[in-house]
Amino acid sequence: MATPRPSVEAALRVAREFDYPSTQVQRGVDEFLREMSKGLSKTGSTLSQIPTYVNSVPNGTEKGLYLAVDLGGTNFRVCSIELRGDSTFNLTQSKVPIPRDLMVSASYKQLFQFLAKQIEIFLELHHNDHFEATVRRRRLTGTTDQYRQAEIFDLGFTFSFPVHQTSINRGTLIRWTKGFDIPDAVGKDVCLMLQNAIDELRLPVRVAALVNDTVGTLMARSYTSPGKTETLIGAIFGTGTNGAYVEKLKKVTKMATSDGPAPDDSGNMVINTEWGSFDNHLNVLPNTIFDQQLDADSVNPGIQMFEKRVSGMFLGEILRRTILSLVKDPEAKLLQEDGVSIPQSSPLYSLWGIDTSFLSIIEADTSSDLSLTKNALRNHFEVNNASTDDALAIKTIGHAIAKRAARLSAVALSAIILDTKKIDTDETIDVGVDGSLVEFYPKFVEYIREAMREIKEIGEKEKKIRIGIAKDGSGVGAALIALVAHKGNVTGRQQ
Repeated sequence: MATPRPSVEAALRVAREFDYPSTQVQRGVDEFLREMSKGLSKTGSTLSQIPTYVNSVPNGTEKGLYLAVDLGGTNFRVCSIELRGDSTFNLTQSKVPIPRDLMVSASYKQLFQFLAKQIEIFLELHHNDHFEATVRRRRLTGTTDQYRQAEIFDLGFTFSFPVHQTSINRGTLIRWTKGFDIPDAVGKDVCLMLQNAIDELRLPVRVAALVNDTVGTLMARSYTSPGKTETLIGAIFGTGTNGAYVEKLKKVTKMATSDGPAPDDSGNMVINTEWGSFDNHLNVLPNTIFDQQLDADSVNPGIQMFEKRVSGMFLGEILRRTILSLVKDPEAKLLQEDGVSIPQSSPLYSLWGIDTSFLSIIEADTSSDLSLTKNALRNHFEVNNASTDDALAIKTIGHAIAKRAARLSAVALSAIILDTKKIDTDETIDVGVDGSLVEFYPKFVEYIREAMREIKEIGEKEKKIRIGIAKDGSGVGAALIALVAHKGNVTGRQQ
């Protein structure tokens, strides 16, 4: 057997820094359980455990036509969803990128005016008869009368950033994540900001529900899941990561001390964990030098520490930093031999220069000479003539980074399952997931399951856990929550 070249040996050393063994997985679960309990009892904890005021999940029989919009990251999506009442739906949608100057801005108004304009464009294109009959009539007559109830679209607003939610359609922004930074929006009601921009355009649309994408994923999965098992968890593993789950209302003790009347505690409520901020104090999370450097260069140093080790927005950046460390290492000589050079214009030298899709490509490469990885290096990073050893070195580290992310994902899912005691029943535990990592990264869910089996309270019971993709969770789920809001079937009344 040939001796590995220096680049491969160095890559193996770096990859070992991303090992996340069973003992650490168990410590992570124990810490997550402690933070869950703390977040249910008081505000200000690392796991926010935000009440969503959604106290029922669908069973597949729901019907109606609803609008949904999704501000979840770099794109804005507008959808109309027709729920057929038989666990199926029709979805019409459009998607546009958010201009960078609206993501980092001094004022929120331009962003929300942009969002309202996209809703108007969507209605004109896909629901023009309704649009003509309402908007144009109102504009031409100059009337200020309210639209008739039947003319108004109820809209579910998927807003995938931490908010302090006070009812099903009210919530103030706690902080921005995912590269957004608009200071004057913090502390303001996100539904009102959108509604005001919609009203400026005189659109027949009411923002009926504020929806976190994980809550939407949970609702969409419960609407479409096989059998009669209600979904317990909705989770996103994509640009960002977060989870929501169904909790017994009597355990949400902080609601009894918050403003307003204490809710009836006999039922359930969907809780948005905001687990991206789990263990910001780094009591149990792994913390390599590459994690530390990434955090220091991020827009929010010291927070969202779990997300920075799990979500797609950050995994490529971690890999980029490891590659550059070996490029600069005179012994490793990664991408330095046989005439290989990295031009200064290469995205390898740019912050966030590696998209996580690159990790999926190299993980899926099973060719003997890793030709797919070499092609990706050429197409993505202008690196020509990379050797097979170079490709193997990069693939080795990329695999370690992504596998650690999957095993960390298992910590969050497993802790919730254990906290709800569902593992000790005969029921199937249904988990709905969405996002680019679970959908496109090879074996990501398999690595999650592997880690689950290593947790002492789960072990072989892992077979009872059903993990399924909840497609269009942010759209269909938002529509379902708008339906819940429309019916008034919520804990607490709309304002």
